[in-house]
Amino acid sequence: MRHPLTVKKNMFKILVIDRCYFTRIGVESWLNQPDLFPASFLVTGLHNLMLAKEHIVQWQPDLVIANLHSFRNEIHHIQQLASLFSVCGDSNQVLLLESGIDAQLSGFYMQLKIRATMLKTEPLDKLAKLIDDIVLACPAHSIAQMATPLLTKQEEKVLTLWMEGKSNQSIAAGLSINGKTVYTYKRNIRMKLGMGNRFTPFLSLPENSN
Repeated sequence: MRHPLTVKKNMFKILVIDRCYFTRIGVESWLNQPDLFPASFLVTGLHNLMLAKEHIVQWQPDLVIANLHSFRNEIHHIQQLASLFSVCGDSNQVLLLESGIDAQLSGFYMQLKIRATMLKTEPLDKLAKLIDDIVLACPAHSIAQMATPLLTKQEEKVLTLWMEGKSNQSIAAGLSINGKTVYTYKRNIRMKLGMGNRFTPFLSLPENSN
């Protein structure tokens, strides 16, 4: 118990970006432990870089905790990461959790407004202290508004498979839906995310309708 006498008064919004479901859930559970932090957190976890970007734009989290190494195989161009972090302003602090040293990504980090980096193998107490230092330097929110999901759960599944380069037929088979329904989902996703403008850097994979 690191802050036994502290009454939780401030609320901060934290976005966790990681491909691993168990990591996202684990971090969220850890951040919400009673009396562990002097502030209260409203935590959202995402496993999709495109949704993460839109979430940052609309929800404006105080802190973004990202494990970009988990997306290493999906990052076709550094511009995709630049597009993601281009929406982070001075009020959106970024903490990177690294699984290991990656020369290409490390060079790119130098160009970003990264508040801090830390290896995932570091002790939790050290991570907690770093999070304390970051969020307590941010202005507090008296009421933290819950972000309204942009996509339905099914649309998120379609988007994930789409970004993995799956064909429409493969998506339909994997989700047990009709092929024409995939077209409908993709159309709705494009409309909701405005994929003709600010998400263009993410669309490095060609449309595959087979």
